[in-house]
Amino acid sequence: MTFVQSPPQLGNQYREDRVLRSYLRRVLPAAQLLTAEGTLDALGEHAAMAWRRHGLSRRREPALTRWDAWGNRVDRIELTHAWREGPGIAARHGLIATGHDTVLGANARVRQFALVYLYHVASEFYTCPLAMTDGAATALKTSGNRALVERALPHFLSRDPAQFWTSGQWMTETAGGSDVGNSETVARRDQQGWRLSGRKWFTSAINADAALALARPLGNPAGADGLALFYLETRDERGDWNGIRIDRLKDKLGTRELPTAEIHLHDANATLVGEPAHGVRAVVPVLQVTRLWNSMGALATMRRCIALARDYAQRRMAFGRPLLEQPLYADMLASLQAEFEAAFHLVFHAAELLGRVQVRQADEQQQHLFRLLTPLVKLWTGALAVRIASDTVEAFGGMGYLEDSGIPQLLRDAQVFSIWEGAGNVQALDALNALAAHGTAPLRNAQRALLAQTQGADYSDVAQLTQIALTAAETRLREPHPLNEASARGVAMVCARTLAATLLARHADWSQRNLGDPRPLFALRRFCAHGMGLDRLHARRATETRSLADDQQV
Repeated sequence: MTFVQSPPQLGNQYREDRVLRSYLRRVLPAAQLLTAEGTLDALGEHAAMAWRRHGLSRRREPALTRWDAWGNRVDRIELTHAWREGPGIAARHGLIATGHDTVLGANARVRQFALVYLYHVASEFYTCPLAMTDGAATALKTSGNRALVERALPHFLSRDPAQFWTSGQWMTETAGGSDVGNSETVARRDQQGWRLSGRKWFTSAINADAALALARPLGNPAGADGLALFYLETRDERGDWNGIRIDRLKDKLGTRELPTAEIHLHDANATLVGEPAHGVRAVVPVLQVTRLWNSMGALATMRRCIALARDYAQRRMAFGRPLLEQPLYADMLASLQAEFEAAFHLVFHAAELLGRVQVRQADEQQQHLFRLLTPLVKLWTGALAVRIASDTVEAFGGMGYLEDSGIPQLLRDAQVFSIWEGAGNVQALDALNALAAHGTAPLRNAQRALLAQTQGADYSDVAQLTQIALTAAETRLREPHPLNEASARGVAMVCARTLAATLLARHADWSQRNLGDPRPLFALRRFCAHGMGLDRLHARRATETRSLADDQQV
């Protein structure tokens, strides 16, 4: 009988995620974790079910119908199953509302992003409009526009699927991508209010109920400062498009289930969010939130890749034994796991800081650190997700190259994380601006405070390594322009990885003392040795490799 290889399988992605579960045990009060576990468990099971469903059907993509049978312009979009069920899942599980829950205080963002992390891959990027909705809610709350807050926030934060709205974020135009100052959409005011006209080149989730858009009021000067931020609802009271014509849906490398459109605005009714200028400044709260959502999506993709490769390595026999028992394959998996664990703690630390900033519990140093971490986290995780997804395709061999295995989709989709919300160079320059304002002091202070909580020689070695790396980065920062700007990407990566190592050290110490689990320490040693080009922490490599590769307790 011909042999048939069994495909990789996923169990409940909350119960099987050792890294997430131990982190939440450390960070959340026991009572809060207990109340959250039902939702976490439900989304973990949904993730497993979505993977099984993926294997039973062909991929679907949204379809645009511009005209009905009678010649009327309708611009109707048919969505995939995951997108049709998305509003119900998001509302019932509070994927937006949880992040703004005042009862949870500073822990609201940790609770929220744990849900996002579990839901992302199964959502087919329905997390994209959720990210923009969260950003819009945050911007409106800080805008001072009470009427808009009362109009939109109850919908954005609703836990009722019938009342829940999502928001788009319309910034990009043909003349202005990262350099939004070249935007050409104009805003004019008449007796009924503001009206927007122009072309928006990338409008992801065009099916959203509302959007934030940049436009230049007539008479305003050229450049970014002349733009204003507007809120508009995509449909009028009759349910017709609000001055919106959909030119086409984008044909993209990945995120193909996500309906991204090119549109024209023709006197679309809109509301001014704040002042009639400095709109780019008003968008900053949006980007701080959406960039963190982007990083969470990248992190979730890494976790899915490793989970699938690990399960496959237990099923696939080669040369008389499972792949997981082949030393080189196990070494590869262990390295991916170590990178993922370091990234996990950096991303979730940024979520912790956002929660503190949001409820005004962050001190000045924490505020500066959050300002720096927003681009650092997005830059590093966007690049790392692509690398881990690429290694995962290779880990499956020929099967990883077949579309209906589901593995290539992970790689194509991962590529978007380094592009959305500003590509890698934009993030590096943003980080450079933050470093120019406050130097590396926020990083060094955070690292000293974190390492002061640890015990043992391993952690003192981490302190020494991170300080050496930061000193080297500071030397590059002191170089004259344009040399320091050319170094921005490398400096940003060093800053991200040194703080990630410190955060992983803090968790490894807690894990050993409270759970008796040495795996985070194994990940720390490997991450430091590979990530900083040093091998001094790799004394027990063979045992640690197997433990990280199969993620089993030793």
